[in-house]
Amino acid sequence: MILSTARLELDELTAGRDEAFVLALLNEPGFLDNIGDRGVRDLAGARGYIVDGPGASYAANGFGLWRVVEKVSGAPVGICGLVRRPGLEVPDVGYAFLAQAAGRGYATESAAAVMAYGRQALGLGRLVAVTTPNNAASIKVLEKIGFVAAGMIMLPGRDDESAYFVAEP
Repeated sequence: MILSTARLELDELTAGRDEAFVLALLNEPGFLDNIGDRGVRDLAGARGYIVDGPGASYAANGFGLWRVVEKVSGAPVGICGLVRRPGLEVPDVGYAFLAQAAGRGYATESAAAVMAYGRQALGLGRLVAVTTPNNAASIKVLEKIGFVAAGMIMLPGRDDESAYFVAEP
């Protein structure tokens, strides 16, 4: 386990355990609309996503997107973590949750814990975040945990601008 909050545990996504969860999450309408289509359509694709995405980030950076699990049920409800993204000078805080977990404050709780972990355990100062400009729920979470809007940014590989947020130490 990487992190624990009052209601949640965050740990690494693992091939062989998390494929079905990742497949469901990456094909949620909210994920597709606000984050993008990762082209994951089956368990093999989910395994590739875990290995080549978060798994590669854990190995290269010591962090990545972590699985978020409800302590009470033991069920995975989302992902949250730090991401090194092309076009951004420092790691960004990212998260996505299953629709069934919406409205419970899990994104706020886990993202605040990830920020604290990044600063305390990893020595990171400035952090950034990006989201689609019309993702009001994500923007509300970012503002609640201390991010400030810093304009729009065009990230490599995207054909639309993202809302850009900064959190200073």
